[in-house]
Amino acid sequence: MAHYFTNEELPSNEKKGYCIIKNEKIEFITDNGVFSKKGLDFGTRTLLESLENIHGNVLDFGCGYGPIGIFVKKMFDTNVDMIDINKRSIELAKKNSKLNNVETNIFESDIYSEVTKKYDFIISNPPIRVGNEILYKILFEARDYLNNNGELWIVINKNQGAKTVMKNLEKIYKVELMKKNKGFYIIKAKNQLTNC
Repeated sequence: MAHYFTNEELPSNEKKGYCIIKNEKIEFITDNGVFSKKGLDFGTRTLLESLENIHGNVLDFGCGYGPIGIFVKKMFDTNVDMIDINKRSIELAKKNSKLNNVETNIFESDIYSEVTKKYDFIISNPPIRVGNEILYKILFEARDYLNNNGELWIVINKNQGAKTVMKNLEKIYKVELMKKNKGFYIIKAKNQLTNC
């Protein structure tokens, strides 16, 4: 749980690595107290490999050390904002954007507290372990920060309630299962205004 919040008490032990996704090499620095510090996790990799036709303004929610936002910027050359509540993650994401020679806008935010604009895409490996109340706040309130026809892309493991999440998202979004891979569900939830 520590990686979701502030963690200045954890001793720093930065490590450098890289991954290759769709022939795009991403270098990264990780550290104690951030999600998936040993390298890119399988769920995030599956999500990135599934992304298609990303354009306009993009928000990487819960960016961690930055793999989603950095990949999207390198692959699709779109406008990318990246947010996290974890101060160490924010600093790593900034370092990793420079390391990969991409320009991204990175800032600290408690859920959407500091977000002031709307996006064409919000992309996230959401923090499941924070509990359903916060998880659904993240997922449902995303709609307020999506343009009409904007898309929320997330990855959730079947064992962590992916089917239930899809069913609940259908209450306010047009939901589509984009890919299943070893229990990970890639879910696209489209924001469509309803006719009055």
